[in-house]
Parts: sequence; structure tokens; C-alpha cells
Amino acid sequence: MFVAERDDLQAERLSAAVSRVMAVRDVTVGRPEQGFIVRYRGRLLIDSAEAFDALEPLFHRAGMTLLLKEEEGDHVFLAIPGLPEPRASNPWLNLALFVATLFTVLLTGAGATERGAAILQNEGLWPGFLHAYREGIPFALSLLGILLAHEFGHYLAARYHKTPVTLPYFIPFPGNILGTMGAFIRLKAPPKNRRILLDIGIAGPLAGLVIAIPVLLYGLSLSQVTSLPRDPSAVGGLVLEGNSLLYLAAKYVVKGELLPAPADYGGVSPLLYWIRYFFVGLPAPLGGRDVLLHPVAWAGWAGLLVTALNLIPAGQLDGGHVIYTLFGRHAGRIRPFILFALVVLGMIWPGWLLWAMLILVLGRYHAQPLDEVTPLNPARRALAYLGLVVLILVFVPIPLRGFL
Repeated sequence: MFVAERDDLQAERLSAAVSRVMAVRDVTVGRPEQGFIVRYRGRLLIDSAEAFDALEPLFHRAGMTLLLKEEEGDHVFLAIPGLPEPRASNPWLNLALFVATLFTVLLTGAGATERGAAILQNEGLWPGFLHAYREGIPFALSLLGILLAHEFGHYLAARYHKTPVTLPYFIPFPGNILGTMGAFIRLKAPPKNRRILLDIGIAGPLAGLVIAIPVLLYGLSLSQVTSLPRDPSAVGGLVLEGNSLLYLAAKYVVKGELLPAPADYGGVSPLLYWIRYFFVGLPAPLGGRDVLLHPVAWAGWAGLLVTALNLIPAGQLDGGHVIYTLFGRHAGRIRPFILFALVVLGMIWPGWLLWAMLILVLGRYHAQPLDEVTPLNPARRALAYLGLVVLILVFVPIPLRGFL
């Protein structure tokens, strides 16, 4: 590196290259132990993306990583020592986690059917699974298909932009309503700029939704509309899945009515009833009608829920990437409002309190690109706002509501 080795010629060449794209106001020479080699401060003369693309290969060949920031109204090129060295992944770990998740999701899907549940209860876990796993195949294929589409949306977008990335890590979770906590990928190096970060972040939810919607519609066509009991305690309790705007619309398209349909509206207008039920899940539509979800429909509903959770605009979630690419450092100002909303909803569904805690602890960090200055172009800005619209359509205020 030119500072450490006093390579004046290289220093002059790099400085001259910076001067061609920036009106340099000052240059600060640092040391590796300070975390940077050299800093150029000034105002860019050309488009920020073009400037970064022109300089980054030069600094890369000199063994430095180039960053572009905006500080106190100035543009800053910061050269830091060393180059990103993505660590090798172990694909066997990805495979092992996927196989474990396949088992837990098959087990959950089998247990959600009448025949599968009876086999598991009578024969025990492992012998029962060997005889009942076929019952869980429709659910498992549907849910894992949605999750795979979501994660490989991220993966393929990252590979397209030459950003090092891991294969998906699936999370088995036996005993919960889905058999999994979903999946995630990890970027091994920062993306070049906000545009690439958006492409990678939004590709997952949109790809998952492309699969989840037809799965949901097909599953609803296999599902039957049935009467709800007037006394849930007589049937051991009642648990109803929550509604999103998209889920309500899908039920209306397939079944021709808004479900769950109450026996009566309790003296209020239908509009007021649905607004109240949408946000608090009350009053219970006892004695009314609802759709008894086929396992494929249950997987489709779960796919919408997973999309909504990932699009929460905070931290390292997909929605956090979207909001950061739109507003940069100012995106953090939204975090307190997200936390407040989740705590309020957590008073009705406690699961939101866990999400609020996770965002409180982890949500302050965003995936920062090497070039933090280049804004989204108009097409990507529209794509980012589309992501926020999708969040509104698929968000489920009360995912599950039990009635005894």
C-alpha cells in the first residue's frame, strides 16, 4: 500500500484519478491502525455510481477497499487497508439443515391431518412418521417451495451482481405450527451500492410471493367452508388464523365471501365490524362460517405471513434493506415507531413482543454498501415502494387467535 511503502508514484496516480471525478477539498493520510489509509474529502464532479466504478478497481489493485460516504455535506472517498476475503461456506451444513427441516415440516404436515395425527398418536414419533409422512407431503412441498423461492430469490440476485453469498440456511423447529422458523442467507461481503442491496433484499419476498399466491389459491379451492361452533369449549377450543388484506381477497375470489363470516354483525356496520376484527380478532365469529384450510392452503397462508415478517422495515430484515435503500441513514428514525406498533399489537398477540425484542436488540444495524451515496434510480425507487405496498397487503396484525 502506498502509505506503508512510501510508494509516491502510486499515491500520485490514485490522487490524480480521484481528482478527475472529485473537486478535492482536503486529503488526510492515515495509518492501518487508524482504520484507513487515505481519505479524500470534497464534492463529486460526475455521477456517484460512475465515480465509484472508475476508482474502485484502481484501489482494489492497490490492495485497498474503497468506500464512498457523505459527511457534513461533503463526499468522502475512504480507502481502508485490505480487501474483503469471503470465508468459504460448508454446503454440507446447508444440506443437513434442509434435511432436518424437511423432516420437521413433513412431521408437522402429517400431524395436521386427521389420519396422520391418529397414526402418530398410536404408533409414536419415529414409527408413526415412517407410516404417516405421506400425509405431510402436500404441506411440506408447498411451504418449502415458497421458502426455497424466497431464499433463492436473494441468492440468485446476489450472484447476478457478483456479491458473495451463502446458500440458504433452513431452521428446523419441531413442535411449532409450521415445523420451521424459515430460512436465511448471509452476504459474505458488502454490496456495491444501494441499488444492488435493494435488488438482493426485495428479490426474496417477491419471488416467494410469486409461489405463495398460486399455492394459496389452489389450496383454498381444496378447502371447505364450514360452520363455526357457537360454544368453542364444547369442541376443545377454537383457533382462527389471522387475516391480511391479500388473504381476505383470496378467500373472496375463491369462495365468494369474506371469511370468517359472523352469524351477525352485533349491531355495527359491516365495515366497522371488519376493521375491528382485522386488527384485534374480536368479536369471535361464533356460529358463523369459515374456511377449513387444506394443508396446501395452510402453507400458502404461512407463505404470506413469512413474507410480511421479512418485510418489517427494520434492521437486517428484507424490509430493513428496502427502507435503508430509500432513506439511507435516516431510515433508523422509523425504528421507534415500528417497536411501538409491535408492542401495541403484542398486547393482543404475544408473538409480536418477541419480534419487538429482536428488533430492539438487532434492528439498529443495517447492511451498509461500499457506496452509500448513490441513490436508487427511478425504477428501483418504484420497486422499493412496491415492497412497502406488499407489506401492507400481506401484514397480519393478529396471526393466530384462540377462543375457548
